[in-house]
Parts: sequence; structure tokens; C-alpha cells
Amino acid sequence: MTSNPAYTSLPFMSVSARSDDPALPHDSARMLDAHLHASLAKAWSGISPVSLALAGIDWGLHWLTSPGTQARLVGKAWQDSQRWLSSTWQAGVRLPQAQGEAQLQLPATDPRFDHPAWQSWPWPSLIGAGKVWEAWWQEASDLRGMRKHSREQMRFYGRQVLDVLSPSNWLPTNPQAQQLAWESGGMSLFKGLSQAVHEIGQRHGLPSLHDDAPGLAPGQGLAMTPGRVVLRNHLIELIQYAPSTARVHQTPVLIVPSCIMKYYILDLSPHNSMVRWLVGQGHTVYIVSWRNPDAQDALLGMDDYVRDGVLAAWEHVHETTGQPVHLVGYCLGGTFAAAAAAALDGGKTETGAAGAPEERPLASLTLMAAETDFTEPGELGVLIDEAQILLLEDMMAEKGFLTGRQMAGSFQFLHSRELVWSSRTRRWLLGQEEVPNDLMSWNADVTRLPAVMHSQYLRRCYLHNELANGHFTLDEQPLSLRDIHTPLFAVGTVKDHVSPWRSVFKVHRLVSGPVTFALTSGGHNAGIVSEPGHPGRHYQLLTMTPEQPRCRSDEWQARAPRRDGSWWEAWSDWLIQQGAGRQVPARHPPDDAALGAAPGRYVMVRYAD
Repeated sequence: MTSNPAYTSLPFMSVSARSDDPALPHDSARMLDAHLHASLAKAWSGISPVSLALAGIDWGLHWLTSPGTQARLVGKAWQDSQRWLSSTWQAGVRLPQAQGEAQLQLPATDPRFDHPAWQSWPWPSLIGAGKVWEAWWQEASDLRGMRKHSREQMRFYGRQVLDVLSPSNWLPTNPQAQQLAWESGGMSLFKGLSQAVHEIGQRHGLPSLHDDAPGLAPGQGLAMTPGRVVLRNHLIELIQYAPSTARVHQTPVLIVPSCIMKYYILDLSPHNSMVRWLVGQGHTVYIVSWRNPDAQDALLGMDDYVRDGVLAAWEHVHETTGQPVHLVGYCLGGTFAAAAAAALDGGKTETGAAGAPEERPLASLTLMAAETDFTEPGELGVLIDEAQILLLEDMMAEKGFLTGRQMAGSFQFLHSRELVWSSRTRRWLLGQEEVPNDLMSWNADVTRLPAVMHSQYLRRCYLHNELANGHFTLDEQPLSLRDIHTPLFAVGTVKDHVSPWRSVFKVHRLVSGPVTFALTSGGHNAGIVSEPGHPGRHYQLLTMTPEQPRCRSDEWQARAPRRDGSWWEAWSDWLIQQGAGRQVPARHPPDDAALGAAPGRYVMVRYAD
């Protein structure tokens, strides 16, 4: 069995048996179990068959012991089928609807069926059939007495099956693909087949048949904001951006992106780069660039990421500027930043003791699409339970990390309708080539996650919710988000499936300072990368002080006024207010040839796995 050198040292592979246990040595037994689990993970594309079976058994037992519910749901299936057949027949022979007869409710607009070819009979009937069964399964998967997690799993996996069977995915049932094939003399199908062969070959390690689009890489069209690397350790590079104004706001901004992907999601093309825009507003901006780990980093944990990542960067910025810092975290980087803020405000770090106002370590804390309470993780929670994490741990133990492709595959699986099936329909059935853009190039630039850190993140946050419950520790010192008195700006996005905004909103119950919450249009990435001037953007904004009664997310949404435009502008004004609005001469990053210029070295590290 191939394994990383630190395999038996991984915390989740530790031996718990006594040395005098006469049974099969636990290390050998667990190695054998781990090998089987890793093989299962490969065969099941990272999905735990144990977790899926437990959900199926939970549903099946409740189905068998609920004869009344069975009769009701079977009757509903029969009635829905009869209505569908009646509507299909009437549409086919152009008969008017009989008076008093229920009309089949066709679905609302679905981007998969926008093409006019779908409007002629019998294609609307096929669409309607899928929607009828999807609605039926949503009800059938919600049996009284089921565990909540099983209910969510059955609903989710059932929807995945129905998405696979969607008529848009298959040539015989896709009139748009048929029409295009006829009009192009079959060339659209030829192009689609060529693209399918190329993509399948790439997934199996074959060389690419096409060159990557030029100019879409860090330093070449992306991550172009001028700056210098000012700190490098085994985990991060810290980039300071060059000022573009003669004077800057006194308080610097330190951004901690997620280590799940590369940092330049916040420095894409010049027109939508958050850091470039902040620099243009007169802010001194620093950003953390996480190192893409290898097998030797298997034992790096959450403590390392908070201490040697966030706190090391904060210490450099704080000592260099002599000012408290605007600490900003995005996604998982926000979870790390919240833990670091609790340590700093609570005086639980060697360098960050809380003191007089002029010595305070943080001027503000901003959390962008970042969860601190994981009780409602949304669709991502479907893939997280004890059996699933155990499978992932044994899979990671072989190499010491979770590959970027495996991580990307998990997110694609959660949104397979948009990211897999609709995309493949365009490429394979319609023969349409996807025009690369900055966000697509960034999304393809995947990173690894160290085995221990990923395991701890899933267990400590998702399973045990330690950060919200006050059980989280940093270097064995307990942390409490209640210690955070620093003003907080939190951002949620309406269509976020990674960090649902109602989950992000819960931070206002956990901290002791005032919370300004912004709810912006868009999703996990597009809602954050929301540059001013982009048409159609809007957001809601409302500040809650500690003295006010805590409200629920629905109450907040009803009270918060709506504003058109980008939330960046309101956020920049808020940062200036927290920093007292003072300005100083522009700070230029030191020119250290050994460290080099932005975008740095770590962002360039890519792996073929």
C-alpha cells in the first residue's frame, strides 16, 4: 500500500490500543481498514457507501412502517401521472382543457430549457414529467421520524438521479441538440465528441490536446496589481501592494483568503480586482498567499494555519505600520481570521495582548462568506458525517493531503446540475466551446489541503461546532468568540451554497461588538467579487449593536434597507470610520530581491493531481 511517510503519525490514524492487547495489533488492523476505505473512496468517487446506506436504511424502515404515508404517496404518484398523461394527450391532439379539470403545472423558467425548440410538443411534456417526479420525491424523502441528516441526504441524492435523467442531457430527448446537428450537418456532434474525448483523456492523465488560453495566469492577465512579497514562511507569503495615491488611510488592511483556492480570486482582472480597487481608495493592502502543500505537510493542522498564517501576517503588518489592523477573512480564511481575532482580543497570543485603546491589535474584523457557526451548513452538510469523514481521512492518509481535483469534485457534485450536466450538454451535445474568463481560470487553479488540517476542520467545525460552542482551542489555549469586541462587518451572499447567508448571519449572536451585516446579490464568488459599476448588483445593509435585541435572519432581512450598487463602497466607508479617518504618507513595500514581486512564488505551484 502506497502511503505518505507520516502515515502512521496522522492523528486520525493513531493507535488507541494498549500495548498488552492480545488481539490483532490495532495499527495493523486499522491500516487494513484504511486501505479498504481508500479503495472504496476511489470506487465511489469520494462518497461514503456507508453513509449513503445508513440514510437509505433510515428512509426504508420508516417507509415500511408507515402504511398510511405509503398509501398517500402512491396515490399522489398515480394522480400526478394521470394529470401528466392527460395534459400530454391534450397538447398532442390540440384538445381544449376540459372544464374543471386540473391543469398540469409546468415548471418555472429553467435555463436548461430556454431554447425555443423546447416549446413544441412533446418536449414540454418531458420537462413536466421530470418536475412532477422531482416534486414527488421532495415529499417522499421527508418521512416522519427520519433523522434530519438522512432526510437531507435522500432528498439530495434523489435530485442528483433526476438531474442525470433530465431530457436535456441526452441526444434523443434534446431537441436543441437535434436541431443544431441538422443545421450544422452533424458538425456540432463531431465537435462535441472531440471535446468529450479530450476531457475524458485529461481526467485519466493523458496530455492535453489543446493549449491553455494565453494571458490567463497569475502575472499574465490575472493577479496584476503591483506589489511585493514582504514575508515568507513555510506556510504563507505576505504580499503588500504598492500605493496608487500620495496619501493613504492610517489603518492597514490585511486580507486572509481561503486556503482551499488561490488568493487571486480577490485580484482577478484589473477591472474586477478587489485589492486594486481598495488600493485606489487609499488603503494600504496586504494579502496572504497560502502555500500549496505537499506530502511533507500532512501534519499541518488548524493551529498552524491560524498561528503561522493569520497571526504571523498580522504581527508583520502591525509591527511594520505601528497601527491596529483591519483584519479581513474570506470563506475558510474568515473562519481562521475569527479564531485569530478571538485570540488577539482575548489577549491569548504572545504578541497580541489586549491593552489600552491605542494598543488594540485590531481596528476591525471583516468576514466575507465565512461561517463561524456550522449548525446550518447548507448543501455541503449533506457530505459531512462521521462515516464520510472517516472515508476521507483514510483516503488522505495514503498521500497526506486531499488533492485539488478531489476538492473541486466535491463542489461540482453539490452543484452538478449547473457545473456538470448543463456544462457537458453545452460542450458535448451542442459542440459549444467554453470561452475562458478570469473566474474560470482561477477556478481551475486548484490547491491541495493537508490531511490533518482538513480532518480537523471537518470535525472541529462541522461535526462539533467548536468555534461557536466555545470549545475551540489554539495551541491548547481555549478561545471564545465572545472575546471579540472589535467592530465586525460580515458579508453574506443570497445564492451561496458553500456558506449559506443565514449561517454566516449567526456570527452576530457570538461576538460582543457591533455587527454590520451586508447581504449581497450573487453567489459565493460572484457576490463577493462585486466591483462598482457592475449592472444589476444590489445589497442590504444594517448595523446591530450589542445593546439591541438579537434578531433572526428573516427579521433582519425584512428590516434592512436595500441599496443598488456594490457593497464594496459601503464597506470602504465603514473601514475608514473604524480607522478614525486619519491619513498618512503612502507606504511603499520594501524591495527585497530575495522575496520578489507580486504575485509571488507560492501561487505558481501547481500539481497534476
